[in-house]
Amino acid sequence: MIKKILVSQPKPSSEKSPYYDIAAKYSVDIDFRPFIKVEGVSAKEFRAQKVSILEHTAVVFTSRHAIDHFFLLCKEMRVVIPDEMKYFCVTEQIALYIQKYVQYRKRKIFFGSTGKFQDLLPTMVKHKNERYFIPQSDAHNDEIQRLLDEKKLHHTEATMYRTVSNEFKSDEPFDYDLLVFFSPSGVQSLLKNFPDFKQGEMAIATFGPTTAKAVKDAGLRLDLEAPSPQYPSITAALSAYLADANKKK
Repeated sequence: MIKKILVSQPKPSSEKSPYYDIAAKYSVDIDFRPFIKVEGVSAKEFRAQKVSILEHTAVVFTSRHAIDHFFLLCKEMRVVIPDEMKYFCVTEQIALYIQKYVQYRKRKIFFGSTGKFQDLLPTMVKHKNERYFIPQSDAHNDEIQRLLDEKKLHHTEATMYRTVSNEFKSDEPFDYDLLVFFSPSGVQSLLKNFPDFKQGEMAIATFGPTTAKAVKDAGLRLDLEAPSPQYPSITAALSAYLADANKKK
């Protein structure tokens, strides 16, 4: 019988979250606790990369984290971003988030429709004379660099933030029946926090193929994987899993 679930994400801001419906419907307790957190690099660490932001005419954002840490680091280093700077974002939602830091002007903000970097490329190619700056996480791969090189676009990548493990205290209870992961980093954090982790009867659910692979590569049992044709969201998959698991018990 599954009675206690740990969802490795921040607590939903809305009371209408499907997680609360699941908790009520199946009489389960759901805790929200990210296994990872994002923190910015220091000004000293950034300067060591020998990159000048103001030598660029456009910034490319792949996430809200990138936006936050770009502007926070610029503020810390007293770098004043010129009004004519252009911004290219992988989605409209990320583009709208820029309003938190600068006035939103459509003439200088561009975005893709699918969230895939490849789908933003045609727009960037139309502005081939821009000098692109790409803030990245320490865990990035070389895919963006490769794609921009192929299009012969002038670009510079720099690490502005990193993903770190969220530590669990030694006296903190870890008595869950099911864990839900959303990134490979979350799985790695579990093993870092609990190096002698034994899964036993504890179920593990994942969202996304790379997270599922991380669980399997760690030698753990994967009990629930989303998305799937039948269950496109983790909450839909979780609801169906609980209905089946608790019925069997």
